[in-house]
Amino acid sequence: MIREASLERITKETEIQMNLSLDGKGNSDIETGIGFFDHMLEGFARHGFFDLSVHVKGDLVVDDHHTVEDTGIVLGTALKQALGDKKGIRRYGSCILPMDEALVLCAVDLCGRPYFVWDAEFPGEKIGTLSTEMIKEFFYAVSYACGMNLHIKMLYGGNSHHIAEAMFKSFAKALDEAVSYDPRIQDVLSTKGSLA
Repeated sequence: MIREASLERITKETEIQMNLSLDGKGNSDIETGIGFFDHMLEGFARHGFFDLSVHVKGDLVVDDHHTVEDTGIVLGTALKQALGDKKGIRRYGSCILPMDEALVLCAVDLCGRPYFVWDAEFPGEKIGTLSTEMIKEFFYAVSYACGMNLHIKMLYGGNSHHIAEAMFKSFAKALDEAVSYDPRIQDVLSTKGSLA
């Protein structure tokens, strides 16, 4: 089964084209207009071994909100499509990831029911041109568009760049584990018989 998705989302605020392969090599082609956000998505692809192409034209003359949030919506939708019926996947994934002085925990359940828990604070309001408050909004959008249970907790950290990078990489590692196949799982890993 080829686990890929190609999406286009056009609104008055953003135009987004995305291609995602869950079984990739970590290749990426990212252009959102926000340098640090590009860097985080590249890290997500690389550390999750996802092939990801994202091209965004957003209303950055207003601010970065629509660009980041809408990219999260499209990524979550692409994940949901690429996963298909979820037969044979591990469903759960988690990672505690260090980035210099920062340590971040991420846990994922691809249960089909959206829920998002966030326990983190950033020392600064901006990283480059990315508003740090938008990082929470991005992960919220991903979790709800995909229908995943997503928990992100900053255990500690003092540098906003390091904290954000640990979040994106730990999410990538947790998601890579959750989407991976386990030969012992013949259908879906649920007593209900469905992950929808």
